Amino acid sequence: MTNKKEQKDLVGNRKAAHDYFLLDTYEAGIALLGSEVKSLRAGRGNLKEAHVQIDSRGAWLHGCHIATYEMANRNNHEPTRARQLLLHQTELRKLSRAVKQQGMTIVPVRIYIKGSHIKVEISTAKGKKLHDKRHTLKEKQIKRETDRHNR
Repeated sequence: MTNKKEQKDLVGNRKAAHDYFLLDTYEAGIALLGSEVKSLRAGRGNLKEAHVQIDSRGAWLHGCHIATYEMANRNNHEPTRARQLLLHQTELRKLSRAVKQQGMTIVPVRIYIKGSHIKVEISTAKGKKLHDKRHTLKEKQIKRETDRHNR
């Protein structure tokens, strides 16, 4: 018997961990059109320039590029349109408070399938300075070398 809550990554944003200190993570649903779902399942999405904005109507994912689906003909979607994220009101309040008071930003980390739903993992993040990025790269390199020597 298979687990209904299996997760399969569709799109990732590895650059987010390089550019930001990722703090709290949230799981959000996303409102998509049918052609967007088919395109994401084919692995044709990109989160590199994406960010989340919160306004009075809710949370919105901006800058996420989902390629057009060739088989959708005239009913195709716009690749970089703003997409609504589905979050609880308490989560929205926490996120907006973090952005306004603590100067953080909200970054999408990955898009994945959970059961039969497509979800977005978002994270509150604080930007890294150049010396922080260098320090992180040095730590990764040292860890890689020690792992190589321990084999």
